[in-house]
Amino acid sequence: MSLTGEYDDSNVFAKILRGEMPAVKVWESDDVLAFMDVFPQSRGHVLVVHKHSRARNILEIEPDNLRELMAAVQKVSHAVNEALVPDGITLMQFNGEAGGQTVFHLHVHVIPRWDGQPLGRHGGGMADMEELKALAKAISEQIR
Repeated sequence: MSLTGEYDDSNVFAKILRGEMPAVKVWESDDVLAFMDVFPQSRGHVLVVHKHSRARNILEIEPDNLRELMAAVQKVSHAVNEALVPDGITLMQFNGEAGGQTVFHLHVHVIPRWDGQPLGRHGGGMADMEELKALAKAISEQIR
């Protein structure tokens, strides 16, 4: 998929937002949802999406929605830092297939990092659901 085109309502994040697919939720507001990545690149990998924007990428999102999304990314990043005490946090946001994007609903990855532990492959192996639930609980308890 290129950087232009139509929003596909059948993408996995749209289905999660409509309640048609499950997600391990970390935090939710009226406008933003943060949930665990089921194919994490690191322990505690969280995805943050805007609930009302139909933007496929950063080029399409409305400025007010972008502000809400990024404020939520910061909030979740603080909580990940408090809960998991990583050595660093990587934020990633891919645009277009050539840019590495695999789900075409704008989303931001919050990925905790530890010295000496390489980053896993984007879209790699599936996580253990019980571990994701425990991580989500630990992170959500730190949301302020």
